[in-house]
Amino acid sequence: MAPIIESAGDTGRDFPSKLTLQVVVCSLIAAVGGFMFGYDIGISGGVTSMDDFLLKFFHRVYEKKHRAREDNYCKFDDQLLQLFTSSLYLSAVVCCWVASFTCKRYGRKRTMQMAASFFFVGAALNAAAVNLHMLIAGRILLGAGVGFGNQAVPLFISEIAPAKHRGMLNICFQLLITVGILVANLINYWTSGIPGHGWRISLGLAAVPAVVLGLGSILISETPTSLVERGRKEEGLKSLRRIRGVDDVQKEFDEIVEATDVANQIKHPFRNLKRRSSWPMLFCSIALQIFQQFTGINVIMFYAPVLFQTMGLGSDAALMSAVITGCINSASTLVAVFGVDRFGRRKLLIQAAAQMLVSQVIVGVILQVFLKASNSIPRWYAYVVVALICVFVMGFAWSWGPLGWLIPSEIFPLETRTAGFFCAVSTNMIFTFIIAQAFLTMLCHMKAAIFFFFAAWIVVMGAFAIFLLPETKGIPIDKMSQVWSQHWFWRTFFDSLPTSSIQPPTTN
Repeated sequence: MAPIIESAGDTGRDFPSKLTLQVVVCSLIAAVGGFMFGYDIGISGGVTSMDDFLLKFFHRVYEKKHRAREDNYCKFDDQLLQLFTSSLYLSAVVCCWVASFTCKRYGRKRTMQMAASFFFVGAALNAAAVNLHMLIAGRILLGAGVGFGNQAVPLFISEIAPAKHRGMLNICFQLLITVGILVANLINYWTSGIPGHGWRISLGLAAVPAVVLGLGSILISETPTSLVERGRKEEGLKSLRRIRGVDDVQKEFDEIVEATDVANQIKHPFRNLKRRSSWPMLFCSIALQIFQQFTGINVIMFYAPVLFQTMGLGSDAALMSAVITGCINSASTLVAVFGVDRFGRRKLLIQAAAQMLVSQVIVGVILQVFLKASNSIPRWYAYVVVALICVFVMGFAWSWGPLGWLIPSEIFPLETRTAGFFCAVSTNMIFTFIIAQAFLTMLCHMKAAIFFFFAAWIVVMGAFAIFLLPETKGIPIDKMSQVWSQHWFWRTFFDSLPTSSIQPPTTN
């Protein structure tokens, strides 16, 4: 097999490499961290709609749910119930900050092993919970696993992937998130028919992907960048040869060493993010996380069964509808896997923003017209809403979902990479917490207008992708600063840099 030459676009750098089996296997094993995250997203929404779970931990919600004249939009409005879902993300904010240091000091591989350990213990604690305190403690440990995993996995994949295939491989993380959500919905549909302890099975099975990640991470190679960063240059060179599948890796290795030497001079990477030249990457990575949450996707993923029950679908129909959206989510992510390095990041983001906007607005209109406080929406319109939500999920799954993780993992220089990516991940967790904690209350007070609220955000994020986000397709990860220094707006932030720190593009 002849090596595939990775073109660096305008950088004038060509690194010989193959898309090796080693890289694919390592990426898939690491992406199991995404499966853990996705499984939790799907499972929490399902168990909060199960009567046995509500009866044991949230008796007041159980009574409201079955009260005949209760307001459709307010059946599940309970701060403790929302805390069950959202506490994980508050924990993840703190733990991804800790993980930004463990990634640098102990490596990406060891950090993923820590993630697996936390997640396993949290799943066991949730499955055995006998009171709300035990349940929340388990969620906090699951949050630690999510924080460590979401910090380490995208960085790991971005650093081992050849530039030409970095987008495809990194989106495996998001693909596994969607598969995790789908599997969780299927398990919830099955366990909802098991009286008394079905919810325990749903929560306890979260330990399975944690075991897979923990054992699989023993087999994978550490990234060359991480090895060089920790002074193990010979191992880094061997690792680079192994993952590239060719012997001629000296040019790429020299650039990794050069970038690492610069990074090692930075003793306080978080302080370095305050530099004017770091602002464009920091702003865009944080904005992507905020926009990802304010699409409204986690409203659907967390609370799909609850949302569909609000529309008048029965418990079984609601869970099945969640399974359908999960299938759509996973299948549509494959579009991003195979399309992101072909079409580029910006085109997918802009197209999907228009698609999601239309879906949100029509769903809002239908619910505004047909779903009042104490009636059921006509069955035909309920299914139209489910179909439109599937259209919305399609757009998100091949754009703002995977690219919200991919772009921040690839745009920072090495000296601020773990710190910058921490800012992105922590922002994601903070706003996921806010949405998870506030949604059921927002639904109660805003009713159908909540869909117009998220639609307005989609307009803003579409404009952001059009005007402020540069294309990063095919650019080597350690040469990314040139993209920003040439952007029509962001280049002004680089004017104060020494000219030697910005290499002009090579014309082909």
